[in-house]
Order: sequence, then structure tokens, then C-alpha cells
Amino acid sequence: MNSTVRIRLVIRGAVQGVGFRPFIYRLATELGLKGWVLNSAQGVFIEVEGLPETLQEFVRRVESDKPPRAFIQSLEQSILDPVGYTTFEIRHSEESGEKVALILPDIATCPDCLREIFDPADRRYLYPFTNCTNCGPRYSIIEALPYDRPNTTMKAFTMCPKCREEFENPADRRFHAQPNACPECGPHLELWDEQGHCLAQHHEALLRATEAIREGRIVAVKGLGGFHLMVDARSDSAVRRLRERKRREEKPFALMYPSLQLVQAHCEVNEAEERVLRSPESPIVLLRRKQVEAVASSVAPNNPYLGVMLPYTPLHHLLMHELGFPVVATSGNLSDEPICTDEREALHRLAGIADLFLVHNRPIARHVDDSVVRVLLERELVLRRARGYAPLPVLVKQPVPPLLAVGAHLKNTVALSVGNQVFISQHIGDLETPQALEAFHRVVTNVKELWEHQPQKVACDMHPDYLSTQAAHRMGIPVVPVQHHVAHILSCMAENELEPPVLGISWDGTGYGTDGTIWGGEFLLIRKGSWQRFAHLHAFRLPGGDRAIKEPRRSALGVLCECYGEQAFQTLQSVFTEQELTALSQMLRRGINAPITTSAGRLFDAVASLVGLRQVVNYEGQAAMELEFRLHGITSDESYPFAVEQTSSDAPVVVDWRPMLPELLQDAASGVPVGCISARFHNTLVEMMVAVAKRAGVECVALSGGCFQNAYLTARAVQRLREEGFRPYWHQRVPPNDGGIALGQIVAASVFG
Repeated sequence: MNSTVRIRLVIRGAVQGVGFRPFIYRLATELGLKGWVLNSAQGVFIEVEGLPETLQEFVRRVESDKPPRAFIQSLEQSILDPVGYTTFEIRHSEESGEKVALILPDIATCPDCLREIFDPADRRYLYPFTNCTNCGPRYSIIEALPYDRPNTTMKAFTMCPKCREEFENPADRRFHAQPNACPECGPHLELWDEQGHCLAQHHEALLRATEAIREGRIVAVKGLGGFHLMVDARSDSAVRRLRERKRREEKPFALMYPSLQLVQAHCEVNEAEERVLRSPESPIVLLRRKQVEAVASSVAPNNPYLGVMLPYTPLHHLLMHELGFPVVATSGNLSDEPICTDEREALHRLAGIADLFLVHNRPIARHVDDSVVRVLLERELVLRRARGYAPLPVLVKQPVPPLLAVGAHLKNTVALSVGNQVFISQHIGDLETPQALEAFHRVVTNVKELWEHQPQKVACDMHPDYLSTQAAHRMGIPVVPVQHHVAHILSCMAENELEPPVLGISWDGTGYGTDGTIWGGEFLLIRKGSWQRFAHLHAFRLPGGDRAIKEPRRSALGVLCECYGEQAFQTLQSVFTEQELTALSQMLRRGINAPITTSAGRLFDAVASLVGLRQVVNYEGQAAMELEFRLHGITSDESYPFAVEQTSSDAPVVVDWRPMLPELLQDAASGVPVGCISARFHNTLVEMMVAVAKRAGVECVALSGGCFQNAYLTARAVQRLREEGFRPYWHQRVPPNDGGIALGQIVAASVFG
């Protein structure tokens, strides 16, 4: 598409007082772009309008042609609708508002520091805690504001005369670098055994840790925001041992590679993916692996993608330089627990998992996991928002009252509003264990203390059994319950600066509906000050309730019973025992422990079961992911039949998937390849979206919910909606999954609360 669009850039780093605004003015003018640039307390803000290809060149040149003394720590990019700028101007600096830019995310090692740690003539040669004003720890070491050394976990380390001289010299790049340190005065490494006995110190500790990894042993490494468990990714036996000890059966492990060149040898990497890999945020990026068996199959079983990151701290650079091969670098925890941050705690919690512990004596103020990103439609799609992104705010158009949002039960994050900014915490995770719940309470307390903000209300999910909801009701301030799928759509709208009316398509696995049933295949009309359930997928029962989440065969049984009644049990005799079928039939007949759902996520599970892909899953979304993976290389516009019905003018429209089932089952029985069935199924879902959008007659369509982590579903939905004259929007820097719920809850509480 060649129509004009607007992009907003929020740039943080050494970008003030270095000729940055004149540079932006010259670049925008040269490219014929319209808009403005200004300095603010939060960073440098830029808005430019023009053709998409010109804007892409502008962003590339902002990074490549920036002034010599400028350094970009983070560059947030959002694509928005144009507003019709006619000139490009340098606006007056905006000094109002709180100086929240002082709370930056943790930033990957800059080129200057990297050069120093590998220069034998430099005093920081091989020093794993090297940093400067342009890089290093931020959010993970801040204990309070303002961001001064006494308010960080570096307060115990007194700078030596040389470091102090750098710190006080305005011409030095370490001028006011709060974590500044060197081998003489800063933190140091130690290698511990399982009992906490010190086996080696300093660089010797690192060398012995790499030797252990080469031998196939599991090493717990204390990094920036917590521990990694590291093991040789080439060794199937070592990876399997880690799976067994960590109790993580099949969920893919993240990998750390020593260089971009080796990543490119093992994976397909396009220009956008390379940019994200090398960015200051340095997240885990999902990349399609090449056909070479470069790493052990047990790293990501039955998965054509690898989650890959590059070293982002001096410690990781030194480790990976020494090793020269990819390692598993997974969170230092037991499954469903938060990441370990303290070395003594790690000895206890990682006992029986790690063989050795590479630790250091710089305390971690708060746990911060690695972020996860995939590139979709040439844009960044953040799936887990943590290191490098948190706690950067999302800007909302109008200032909102002081509100706290406690998020969902899975992939939990919390959020706090300050003026027209919403600060979203780092990923906390699933609130399934006492340790995770403790981390949740710690983060809630922390965000309030860090911004010295006392919320007037707390927003939470409507689900009464969510632990986050229960915590909200114990806070002693007014509670605003927010319907789960409404929060999803408002989150997408806030990120894309959309105004009502909007048709929101909110598809996921589970969400508590206003009628007491389980929603998850929702079409919501968002109007100014109100929302309406405009349409939903046809409902079916889930035999066994929550157990169906881990057993797609149960969703399949519910779907078949909705279509064929008692005959359904004969179809699935091969995947259930006779005893199981007897119990499940009783549940379905009586409606006991068989809740009603409209969930698109469970519909994915049902189809994965019916085509023989997956009857039981070992992690969330596994069946749907494997259905998506089968699409690779298949181009088809074919779809299955479906119906759109409405029983009365005031009832929601029902999108009936049942007409699809006979043809889908016939395809499966006839030996049609699973990939072809998957393509027809995905295409059918997209045509359902188009059909409802036509009925609603609203131009703007927002896509949110865990199902829109699916690249094919999202890309095809965007394509088809555009072809039919709609304007689709999807997530970029805020996750479409439940990690974005807290933002939507803040918006809901300010608009509807």
C-alpha cells in the first residue's frame, strides 16, 4: 500500500545536547517528510508522515547517520494513521511532567564498551561489569528515584579514583554513569559448587564455567535480571538432562549465540529480524531454522522455530566468545516459578538442577526476564515484554487518574498510570505457584514505590478465582472489574491510538464472560463510553473444564457432541479409554463439570486433535502452534463453509463453525495433508472475521488476544480485511496475549470505571 502513514518514534539515550534535533530536521526535510521533533523529560519525540518506504528509510538513517556523539539506547516505533502535517518543524522542548525517562530499561552493551573488554591494553580488559552512560544495567538495579548511585544496588561499591574521574568529567562517556565500575572497585565473579563453596574467582571463574558447559554440565549463570541455566545446545543428552531436572517436557528452550554470523548460518534471518536481534533491547527473536541440524532436536521438539538472542552484557559476551557455539540460556527456575535473582536463593531453588553456579556480588533489585519478539508483517510483535522494554510507558491521549491494574492470571504484568503515561511492569508470569504470587505482590509494591504514586482505584479481571483479582479486592481501595476480552481490545486501541467506534476481535483460550460462561471467540463493538458483545463463535461444552486446556481431545469431543450428539463418542474411541468415555459422556449429558465456551483457542485445539496432530499438550498453546507450523510452504485460498446467524435483533450475532466440520473430517479421513487442512481451517476463521466486520459496518478493526500470536492468522486477517475496505490494527510493543491485559484494564477503568 502506498498511502501516507504516520510513525511516532520515542528515542531515549544520549540524544540531547548532541545536535540530534537539527539532524532529524535535516533528514526529514531531505526525504520530504512532514511532522515535528522535540526534546522532552521522557526523551526525544518525533512524528513524521509520508509513504511507508520513505519512512522505513528515515528510521534506518536515524540509526545509521546519527550525530557522532549521539547514542540510541531505545527506539520505540509505532505506526499510526496520518493527521495531515504540512511542514516539518523543531518544536520547543517540553519540560512539563515528571522526569520518568530516568527509569530506563536495562540496555545491551554498547560498541565502545565491547571494544574495551576485548582490548588487552585497556584497563577493563575481560571485565564482565563494564558499562557507560550509553549502556548497562538500569531497571534491574534501581531501588528508588532519582536514579543516582546511592539509590541503586551499586551503592556498596565505592568508585576508585580513575572511575571517579570518568564519572565527573563532562567530556567522558562515563559522565554520570551510575553503575560505573572497573576490576579495581566493582563487582566480581565467583564459581560455586552446589553447596556454595567458592571454586574460583574473577576470569578464572568464567573459564572454569565455560569448561563445565563444554563437558555437558548445567551451569546457573547470574546475569542482569536473574539467573540463566546454561548448557551446550549441541548436546542432546545435556539438553534432555536439563529438561528432566527443570520439569519442562517439550516447551522450547531459548538459545544464546556467540555471533550474528552463526545465527545466520543456522536460521533464516531477514533485515527486520536482524535489526531486532542487534537492537539495544536485544530480545529473544523467533527465527525459522534452516534444515541443518545445528542444535539438538530436544531444544525445540517438533518446532521449526528457534528462540535466539545475542549476548547483551559483557559477561555474556565473554562467555560466548570463549565457547564459540550456541548454548541453551533458559530462565533459572523450576517450571511455573519466577526467575531466581539472588545467589543464596539460587543454591536452594536450583538445587538438583544446576551442577555449578557462576555468580557475582552485584545485587539484582528486581527480576527481569528476557523479552520475546517475533517479526510479523515487517513489524516487531512483542510476545513477552521484559528486559529492554519494561518499564517504558505507553502514551495515552488523555491524562488518566492514578490507577493500578493487576492484570490476568497467566502471563501476568501489572500497570500504573501517571498522567498520560501507563507504565507496564516486566513480565511476572503465570500466578500458579506461591513463588509466582509472591513475585506479583513484590512488583505491585515496587511500581507504587518507584513512582511514588498512590492509585485511587485498582482495575482487575472479572474472573473471581484469579489470584490477581482476589489481591485487588484486598487492597482497600475501590475495585473496577474489567471483562477480559474488553481489556484485550482496549490494550490494542491504546497502543494504536484508536478512537471509537472500533470492532474488536478478541480471540484466546479462556476469559470469564459477563454471562458466567467461558468466552474466547469474541467480536466486541467499542463505542465512546460503552461496549457491546456484537458477535461470538458458536458455543460448545468443555468436558472436564480446565483439564480440556491440557487435553485437546476433550475440546474435540465437545465440538463433535455439539454437531453429532451421541455419535461423537464413536468417532473418538481411539483416543479415549472406554472408562474415560463413560465418565465424559455423563458430564456432557448432565452439563456437570462441562462449562460452555466460545473459545477460539479451544477450537484450534479441537481441530489439532481431529486431524491427529496432538491429543495432550505439555505447554500452553502447543496444539495450536503445531497446527500453524504445518502451514509452511502451503499457499491456498480455500476455506470451509460456516454460517452467520442472529436469533433476535438484540442478541449477539453467532458465527457457526459447525458447517465446517463434516468437510474437515472428510479431508482428514481421505488422507488430505494436515497442512492443507490447517490452511483451509485458518482461512475459514479469517473469512468469519470478514463476514462479521461487514455486518458491523465499522471501518477500524482491532485484533487482540493470544490467537493473534499466530503469524499466518494475523497476516491473512490483515490482508483480507484490507481487501474488503477495512482498516485493521494489531499489537506491536505490547503483547497480544495476557501480558497486555493490564494496559487494557487501565484504559477501561478510566473510560468505563
